[in-house]
Amino acid sequence: MNPLLLTDGYKLGHKEQYPEGTTLVYSNWTPRKSRMKGVDEVVFFGLQYFIKEYLIKQFNDEFFGQPKEMVVKEYKKYVDNYLGIDYDVSHISALHDLGYLPIEIKAIEEGSAVPLRVPMFTIVNTLPEFFWLTNYLETLLSTIIWQPCTSATIAKRYRTILNKYAQETDIRNMDFVTWQGHDFSMRGMSGTESSILSGMGHALSFSGSDTLPVAKTLEEYYNADITKELVIGSVNATEHSVMCAGSKDDEIGTFRRLLKTYPSGILSVVSDTWDLWKVLTEYLPILKNEILGRDGKLVIRPDSGNPVDIICGFKHENPSISKGVIELLWDAFGGTINSQGYKVLNPKIGAIYGDSITIERATQICERLKEKGFATTNIVLGIGSFTYQYNTRDTFGFAMKATYVEVNGEGREIFKDPVTDDGTKKSAKGLITLFEVDGIVNFKDQVTPQEEEQGNLKTVFRNGKLLVEDSLTEIRKRIQHDNSLT
Repeated sequence: MNPLLLTDGYKLGHKEQYPEGTTLVYSNWTPRKSRMKGVDEVVFFGLQYFIKEYLIKQFNDEFFGQPKEMVVKEYKKYVDNYLGIDYDVSHISALHDLGYLPIEIKAIEEGSAVPLRVPMFTIVNTLPEFFWLTNYLETLLSTIIWQPCTSATIAKRYRTILNKYAQETDIRNMDFVTWQGHDFSMRGMSGTESSILSGMGHALSFSGSDTLPVAKTLEEYYNADITKELVIGSVNATEHSVMCAGSKDDEIGTFRRLLKTYPSGILSVVSDTWDLWKVLTEYLPILKNEILGRDGKLVIRPDSGNPVDIICGFKHENPSISKGVIELLWDAFGGTINSQGYKVLNPKIGAIYGDSITIERATQICERLKEKGFATTNIVLGIGSFTYQYNTRDTFGFAMKATYVEVNGEGREIFKDPVTDDGTKKSAKGLITLFEVDGIVNFKDQVTPQEEEQGNLKTVFRNGKLLVEDSLTEIRKRIQHDNSLT
């Protein structure tokens, strides 16, 4: 599709609505608030994907690379019939004649943590006749950028929590935390691109992921190399259809067959197709020698119920239920007491839970395991769409707003500050620069053009060209450097 059609319909008339003589529109992208308790910084991520995929590839392939008459005629057909007018497409024709997007984007480094209300990047037109293009791109930019930033921020929050508890209960096993948060979200996201954008954000903080296309996308857009570095990974794992096909009457036989099918490595088996507690207290003890004899780890996967209670146990007349998964695995397989005094399961056995995990539940799971004397690294959490799809652009209040224009050669500092709002929607004013104080990013608005040229916002895209190209490795280092618990 012609990417100029990827916009909100109300953008079509804005070219005529700016004051006569407008030659420049300067805007910024900013997270304005947080709906997540304890999160007051947002990770910046996804712009390089947007630039490569849309501003370069799709504009070149579907607009500039197509015959002018064809793309302009198609654009006019849809807009004429959409608005019910004879729409003037001379500006679209002029853009095609130019052959590139006359846009400059200045951004902070991807992977950086940006406090609320601090802009992440600015965008401005580079040729006066294309002033209309700056905010025309807002819709496309917004629909792509908010999700990777949001998921990267949420993943970082999970990583911080899991790091904290691992440090307190199993400090010698900190490297395991990169696998402790596992992306289970793809099937529940709003589309394939949504799952990839979110999954890439997750992969900044964790290596565990079942969203396979993330690996290819990070290679293509963020210079990763799956043959030379750990991008994402997973293990052999069953689903309920496998267990059902083996029949309820012979579930232990299915376990035994799977153990023989995979004599080595990690094997994850969904274990609550029928009776989780029977698996833990009857089948696994019978299979104990076979499990301990494997060259690898068997991971038990509960898949229903309240994850905090299932993993940690809760008050119940059934003693198995009151103990929970981790304690029952300890009863059956034992383990060691680490130097911090916490129980670590035998390395031949483990558990993963991937249903309805949230930040709050992850925290509760870690806290209750710690209270029971177990290292929190005994459990892996599958973080799914219950976390990543339950968000919107408003989770962190993302918005792109114009703060400076030039009309008839005169610069105008512009802003919005609705009297009916609580202050969230109040924008910056004028030109902007970013700087750091004690490692924390700050911004200053109403600066001079000379000041705007300085600071932490660097030109990453100008006139159709990507000028700064980041790698997954570099972005992950920024995330880890920013996290003092890593």
